Amino acid sequence: MSVLEMKVPSPGESISEVEIAAWLVSDGDYVEKDQAIAEVDSDKATLELPAEESGIITLKAEDGDAVAVGAVVCLIDTSAERPADFESSIEAPVEEAPAVKAAAPASATKAPSPDPVKPVANKSYATGTPSVAAAKIMAENGISGNQVGGTGKDGRITKQDVVAAMAAGFPADAAQGWGGTRDQRREKMKMLRRKVAERLVAVKQETAMLTTFNEVDMKPIMDLRSKYKKAFAEHHEVNLGFMSFFTKAVTEALNIFPAVNAQIDGKEMIFHDYADIGIAVSSPKGLMVPIVRNAEQMSLAEIEREIKRLAIKARDGKITPDEMTGGTFTITNGGVFGSMLSTPIINPPQAAILGMHNIVQRPVAIDGKVEIRPIMYVALSYDHRIIDGKESVGFLVKVKEMLENPERMIFGAKDPAQVLLGL
Repeated sequence: MSVLEMKVPSPGESISEVEIAAWLVSDGDYVEKDQAIAEVDSDKATLELPAEESGIITLKAEDGDAVAVGAVVCLIDTSAERPADFESSIEAPVEEAPAVKAAAPASATKAPSPDPVKPVANKSYATGTPSVAAAKIMAENGISGNQVGGTGKDGRITKQDVVAAMAAGFPADAAQGWGGTRDQRREKMKMLRRKVAERLVAVKQETAMLTTFNEVDMKPIMDLRSKYKKAFAEHHEVNLGFMSFFTKAVTEALNIFPAVNAQIDGKEMIFHDYADIGIAVSSPKGLMVPIVRNAEQMSLAEIEREIKRLAIKARDGKITPDEMTGGTFTITNGGVFGSMLSTPIINPPQAAILGMHNIVQRPVAIDGKVEIRPIMYVALSYDHRIIDGKESVGFLVKVKEMLENPERMIFGAKDPAQVLLGL
């Protein structure tokens, strides 16, 4: 009998303990090499733990247990023979859908209802049965098997099927109502959520956080995007969204107001000669903030590609702690959920965060006349200990100016005419 001890790998520097979020297999199961056997939570991310060898598994920890990095969490009897009726749970890679050539603004189009589930021609016991990973996501989000179509072998529901169905949305049955009961349930907060809670409370207690607001006329960017989005998508193979414009405007403004890109370390201030921008994205595990490194050196297309890459990894639970640490400034977009105005909380140890909101048609005064324009409210929360009001307001005004004059992003803070005239 040959037994392999599986130990908890280190998910990143400074992490000494993780939590078993969920075992994806049961004690005594046969597992394959590289099969995901557990999900582990650190204070920065949730990661899958793959089996190091094939064999019969013996669990040494339970769901919710906190275990030290390097501790033994399970044993694998590598001498055990593969059962004759064993069916592999390792999902084949799913081909990406072709890039959309042109994407209409979110406010202009309504998402179509998801297509009805197509029946599988040759049904078997696997038809409509979710994989272990898919079943976990479905249980967490209250999704039933008849709401998801299976594309796996023999109609099995894969993890990608559930994620795609959640992204498309489910039709609501308003007539049925909520159907609530008087029951209650308790769930232990995961390590990631506990760490987020601790950090947010610490920000409110340890920083002098203030928020300043402004509004942005989005018509120039929307016109530019409408004019070039098809050519942009065909040339760069990525859609042109609003986030790249905001990221570019922020990096230019950070160059002019370096204190907004700084942080406090004891009695010293650390200024960064680069802009690593955190982009808050929603994932099945909650809000995550992957980092776009050296965004100040990127073009709009490069920013869009990097945001898409990181967002997909966050959605699929494959984002690493290193990809979410070291940011110097954060952008969060509550507008995608319908938020009109908010006061975002600083992402420590950063000194500021920009909040985007929804775009609403509002009456505004243009050259002495009232016009209807697409307006977005923006908010900058900042640490008043190192950022003065003048700098915070000036930063937000500069972001507003560049967004309302997109051509200035090419030339930095200067007007193109000034560059042409050498002024």
